[in-house]
Amino acid sequence: LHVNPRYQNFLNQHLGPHVSAHACDNEIRKRHITASGTTNSCKKVNTFIQANKNDIKVVCGRNGGTPQGNNLFMSNQPFPVVTCKLKSGERHPKCEYRGNTSSRYIVLGCIINVKTG
Repeated sequence: LHVNPRYQNFLNQHLGPHVSAHACDNEIRKRHITASGTTNSCKKVNTFIQANKNDIKVVCGRNGGTPQGNNLFMSNQPFPVVTCKLKSGERHPKCEYRGNTSSRYIVLGCIINVKTG
């Protein structure tokens, strides 16, 4: 079974069905989430979606999301999310975050598999 590395990265950075606003530091450290293109710079903002994989996948389908162009889909329903904003620190693992819970529509870059042959 081949799992797309970009999908794995997305799940690592944003899947958080049980992540609370108080768990930002711990989750980001445990998952080794860093600023894009770096190995240890603190990421300024990271969002965890409080839903399971199947609920999130629906956004890439006709019933759960609306195409925005460029393979982007916006959810038809808001999702509960935890937004972690960098409070202090520059280098992983000494990043400290402030978490905030809200409800937002999410936009996903979807890879649509087209069967050929």
